[in-house]
Amino acid sequence: MSMNRESLRALLERVRSGKTDTDTALEELRALPYEDLGFAKVDHHRALRTGAPEVVFAPGKSASQIVEVAERLVAGGHNLLITRIDEEKARAVADRVPGVSYDRDARLATKIVTPPEIDGKGTILVLSAGTSDYAVAEEAAVTATMLGNEVKRLYDVGVAGLHRLLGNRHVIFSARVLIVVAGMEGALPSVVAGMVKAPVIAVPTSIGYGSSFGGLAALLAMLNSCAAGVTVVNIDNGFGAGIAASAINHI
Repeated sequence: MSMNRESLRALLERVRSGKTDTDTALEELRALPYEDLGFAKVDHHRALRTGAPEVVFAPGKSASQIVEVAERLVAGGHNLLITRIDEEKARAVADRVPGVSYDRDARLATKIVTPPEIDGKGTILVLSAGTSDYAVAEEAAVTATMLGNEVKRLYDVGVAGLHRLLGNRHVIFSARVLIVVAGMEGALPSVVAGMVKAPVIAVPTSIGYGSSFGGLAALLAMLNSCAAGVTVVNIDNGFGAGIAASAINHI
């Protein structure tokens, strides 16, 4: 049973009407709020609390651990999103969980158990400064999509050629929330935030030459943006940006 507001309401209605007895209902609820696997506690309650099911962060986990968590999430009726997963581990998941898709460039494994209802109030636009920022930008875009948002993408529109950005003004102005992904000197979020009234979530990436210090230069530039109201997530944290944008878009 999926632990979300709609399924729990339906269960309670069945109990109230007498279509389901209490013992059956208790059995359906036995994994609430979490399922203890020993090495991990799978949070089936998270979708009910926050509106988003648990997401699996692959680094540091063995293939067998990822597989077991993925199996339990899917069995619980949750859509599956695994971030930062390499091809070998993704193949292990796909062998055990039918229907898993893998994006090698974005390092994402996904399975849609229940297609998300598009109930965000507007469009989330994900912009990237360069093609090298694709993986982080896609992590943000896929995360936001799986949380019930209409998501558009505008990639390779960095400050090295501002005509590429300005040529898409109509798309930029129509977005309700913008996620702006950039490495190097991290200037793109400031430019975008100076053009729009919508919230801008800046994502620094680790792309750049030596003095970029693995994204620290972009992070500091975004934190020091002279454009008012820019919100900044951690280096390469496309997932966090997608979550934040979705929360804003559902208010």
